[in-house]
Amino acid sequence: MKKLIFIFVLLSLFSCGDYIDKPKNLIDKDMMAEIIADLAINDQAIFVYPDKNMEAGTRAVLKSHNVKPDDFVDSFKYYVIKEEMDGIANDAQEKLLKKDPKAEKYVKDKQKENGPVTPLVR
Repeated sequence: MKKLIFIFVLLSLFSCGDYIDKPKNLIDKDMMAEIIADLAINDQAIFVYPDKNMEAGTRAVLKSHNVKPDDFVDSFKYYVIKEEMDGIANDAQEKLLKKDPKAEKYVKDKQKENGPVTPLVR
């Protein structure tokens, strides 16, 4: 009986390859970084226009990249579970800094002022 239970436990462990299946309309990592960079810019618009609907801006960003909201959410979940979102977020940050040289100077000045930023440890 113990051998039978042991076999079932082993079969159940090896039968599950991934926690999540790859979405059929998976957005590639580079496009995901571009979208996240644009969403970060859109997110900062709330400080300029505090009484506006930011949901419309989010829809506009996704539409400009020809991405459906469901595909974005599925891809986002997939990359988070696969632990690839940190690299994508770093790529998005680099894209933001390339778009605005003043932002890069501001970030470097803040780093000199406050010292290096330590990464978050989980």
